[in-house]
Parts: sequence; structure tokens; C-alpha cells
Amino acid sequence: MELSITEFRRNIFSMVQKAMEGGEVWVSHKGRRFRIVPENAPSKLSRVTPIEIVSPGVDLEDDSWKKEMMREWEKNWDRQLGSISRPPRKAPARNRVNARQSRRRA
Repeated sequence: MELSITEFRRNIFSMVQKAMEGGEVWVSHKGRRFRIVPENAPSKLSRVTPIEIVSPGVDLEDDSWKKEMMREWEKNWDRQLGSISRPPRKAPARNRVNARQSRRRA
């Protein structure tokens, strides 16, 4: 709800009560907008209720599904990006200044 400063002044107690209950109260004055919220207002995420999602047929006490998932992930990784066990190649270190000087001398 957005209202002018004059309307807010007339209904200040009801608007503050609405803000305390979690409603949005916006006040406009000289082209600027202000939002009235309680000092320790809880975030919207704090009101979310977490739920547990369990795949049917999965025993959470048994860790074998994690190992199988890791094997599948590593297989996809190898297919898309190459083997994990292969060490990365190093490019030969070359000093550009020395290469230019050797070309000039020749």
C-alpha cells in the first residue's frame, strides 16, 4: 500500500500496525518513497518451511547410492572434459625477449 505523507499522518497507528503484521507500507513525500518496516523484521526466506525430499526406494542409511552417483559423475566428467587422473600439460616456458634477441642475431 502506498500513500502520501498526509494520509500516513492521519492513519499513522493503523499503518504502523499493518507494517508490524508484515504488510508493506510505502509513504511518498516530495517525489521520494519510504518503506515502513519493523526494526527486526524477519526475512521472507525465514518463513519458508523446509521439506525433506526423498527419492522412492532409496535407503538413506545405505551410502552405496552416493558411491554410484560419484561413479556416474566421474564417467560424465571423463567423457566431457577428459580423464581426471591425467596431469595437466605445462606449456614450455619461453622468454619472449630472449627469442627476439636470438632472431636479431641470426
